[in-house]
Amino acid sequence: MQEPEAPEPEATRRAADVTESSRANRGWWDRNADEYQVEHGTFLGDDRFVWSPEGLDEVEAELLGPPEDLKGKDVLEIGAGAAQCARWLAAQGARPVALDLSHRQLQHALRIGGPFPLVCADAGALPFADGSFDLACSAYGALPFVADPVLVLREVRRVLRPGGRFVFSVTHPIRWAFPDEPGPEGLTVSASYFDRTPYVEQDDEGRAVYVEHHRTLGDRVRDVVAGGFRLVNLVEPEWPAWNTAEWGGWSPLRGNLIPGTAIFVCERD
Repeated sequence: MQEPEAPEPEATRRAADVTESSRANRGWWDRNADEYQVEHGTFLGDDRFVWSPEGLDEVEAELLGPPEDLKGKDVLEIGAGAAQCARWLAAQGARPVALDLSHRQLQHALRIGGPFPLVCADAGALPFADGSFDLACSAYGALPFVADPVLVLREVRRVLRPGGRFVFSVTHPIRWAFPDEPGPEGLTVSASYFDRTPYVEQDDEGRAVYVEHHRTLGDRVRDVVAGGFRLVNLVEPEWPAWNTAEWGGWSPLRGNLIPGTAIFVCERD
């Protein structure tokens, strides 16, 4: 006899603390890693470093520095997924470590392979000694999903050496005021940009199964500073003409009118 399908989670806006957010998102990514890699694996490639759905590539962006300067550098990728970025870094001669909250995502990294360690851990409690890395990066990893981004930023600062750089990309904060739709319906403001209440999907017993946290652009800048970093660049990628793909709420229509991604380039003094 076929098991009945689980009911669809309820989408709501409510508070979600550090523990609930971490537990919910670990479970969500473990359950959805297979589908995510099937749907987006071609776009991401096995060994490309793509910062965002706009398709901004580190080869051109050089946000971590010129590729030739990466050789011999210890680099931590946070929220690595299948470790596509770490694989590209290794090809440049860097020594990456790929970290993710989701064991299933890291199984995809293991399936593809690569000459670097895979670590399953929470970004708010990095299992590394102080000053272990020259650089850190996170392409839509961890920061959009954590209740306390300053805790993560302080942890990243702790494991970086003096002069180290941390570059991370997140959904552009302005997107929270618009419906998450790629078509014309996604171009009309439907919520307050200033409402920081997390987006939560919960089961029929009220337990969160997915959590995403909103920060305004000013919040993100203040978080960077409170985390002990100096903000040296803020990149808002424009939608390129070659990219005809849709990715969730990202699309050429929306991308040509409003920003979809914010990339923060931070340095530790």
